[in-house]
Amino acid sequence: MQAPISIQDKKAFIEWFLNHYQLKKRESVWILNYLVNHDNLLNNVHFIREAKFCPRGIIISSQCSDDAPFRFYKNHLVTTDAEKSFHDIRMNREEALYVQLNFHNSIQNASYVAVLEDNPFIPEDFYITKSDEDNAKKLLKKLVYDREKKKIQEAIDYSLDINDQQMFMKLTNKLHKLETINEDQPKLLKQ
Repeated sequence: MQAPISIQDKKAFIEWFLNHYQLKKRESVWILNYLVNHDNLLNNVHFIREAKFCPRGIIISSQCSDDAPFRFYKNHLVTTDAEKSFHDIRMNREEALYVQLNFHNSIQNASYVAVLEDNPFIPEDFYITKSDEDNAKKLLKKLVYDREKKKIQEAIDYSLDINDQQMFMKLTNKLHKLETINEDQPKLLKQ
């Protein structure tokens, strides 16, 4: 479980961010300044990634970002109207507000990472691509194949140790079948 981020840390980060980045929408500056000046509201602010999945999320972009300037999400509705968003933030101070900031190298920025929290609303498979899934299946097949082959080879060694020719023949046939099946597998499995 992640430790909660203190209000002081959030304030310090927002102030740092405002001093180092120019935002695409001036209303975004107003919203961030409003958050800094209201501790009770800042207590419910969570810096996350992928705010679009949150029940109440806001995306703010700096000039150095290629992302959209501003988005506010509330219960699957989205608006680019910062004034309406500001009104919602003021009127619903007790609700959690999830904030995503888009700026150059945000993923590598230590100040941002220090206040970043896990987004509990991201779907489980969001970061998994079809290619990742296929590679995971291939890797699993490879691991199962390697384990089975090793098990058979150890049994073959044992049959030689005890001089059991019938067991040896049975196991070598089994190993040959396993290797033949493996030849039909995609090349990744043979690496």
